[in-house]
Amino acid sequence: MRAAHALGSQCLRKYSSKFSRRDFTLPQLFACLVVREQMRLSYRGTEALLRDGRAWCRAIGMRKTPDHATLHRAAGVILSGRRIARMLDLLAEWFAVAKALGTTLAIDSTCYDTHHRSRHYERRCRHYAEPQRRSANAKRSRTARTTPKLSAGVDTRSHVILSTRVRAGMGSDAPSFGGLLSDASQRATVTTVLADAGYDSEANHRLARLELGVRSLIRTGVGRVSPTGKPAAGHYRRRMQWELAGSQKGRKFAQRAQAETVMSMLKRNLGDALRARSPRMRRREHAFKAVVHDLMLARRHSRGSRQSRSALDWQDHGWLASAWRTEPLPPQAQALPSLGLFLIWRLRLQLDRRSPPAASWGKILRPIFRNRPRLAASLVGEVLWVITGLRSLRGARKNF
Repeated sequence: MRAAHALGSQCLRKYSSKFSRRDFTLPQLFACLVVREQMRLSYRGTEALLRDGRAWCRAIGMRKTPDHATLHRAAGVILSGRRIARMLDLLAEWFAVAKALGTTLAIDSTCYDTHHRSRHYERRCRHYAEPQRRSANAKRSRTARTTPKLSAGVDTRSHVILSTRVRAGMGSDAPSFGGLLSDASQRATVTTVLADAGYDSEANHRLARLELGVRSLIRTGVGRVSPTGKPAAGHYRRRMQWELAGSQKGRKFAQRAQAETVMSMLKRNLGDALRARSPRMRRREHAFKAVVHDLMLARRHSRGSRQSRSALDWQDHGWLASAWRTEPLPPQAQALPSLGLFLIWRLRLQLDRRSPPAASWGKILRPIFRNRPRLAASLVGEVLWVITGLRSLRGARKNF
């Protein structure tokens, strides 16, 4: 959440209008929207989560929690195409400064659902709709025309999304190639671009090689295959037929699979269905997923939405995270019944030393169970003993 607030502070102004109530700044609301996207929550669910985690709000300077209506209006203001592009520019600069970007770009596309129903459920509905098969097929045709589709240019070294294009329908991916490559070339150094047969086009090869100076490797597969083995039309397409023939294991084109990995990361971590209803908000939600994905990669200790939440918790409780590195390990620690009890003793020692405001054992134990599941499993068997023996820990500390 702090990383999102830092990104928003550099890309957004404080208030959308000089007549704003100034209860919240745009960077603060942007950080709340990032949390909503990570947790796959509704606006009301995000409001409830922020009310329970007021420490997150205080960490970015919020004096109170925004309600669901405020978050909805903020999404309409913040998630515009120009602001999303600026965020991708800044994120690419962050990764470039960290020397995490490579020089190979992989391009791929994926479709998203407009609801939370599985494809298998839809197939079964069409299977049992025999009398209404014509209407079922017509409905499927309408669904195919309105299916949201995200095309992304991905850095194969760091899995960072450098460029995005969003549209609706199941048409060809080739028209998106030029915009994806141009945007990525402006944000990072690109020497090679990889794409599957959906982007096969002689015009795309000429754009990449002659205008942008980028080596293009695109499989040839558009159109019907000639039964006589006739070569493809165009110089670069014919070259791709023999250059990419056979297995590509250990070769440059094999890195194109990294784009499919990023698509899998997007759907596993941020969901495979869109919550927006209008085409305009669906385009914005698609692009916002790319920004949240790059932010999650920027957090070194975060791999997924749940672990990102844990990392924020440890930052909010900085005095708690340093509990077992500020105090030297006593030799008598070996005599404690388990590692879990030793950690609790160290936390209690830290509490006695710093006396944080409103400290309670609930706030101490909650981050442990949330961040360290293996430790939580070892603590479950000792919960009853801990509840009855907490008062004796102070005396045990004096003995040590």
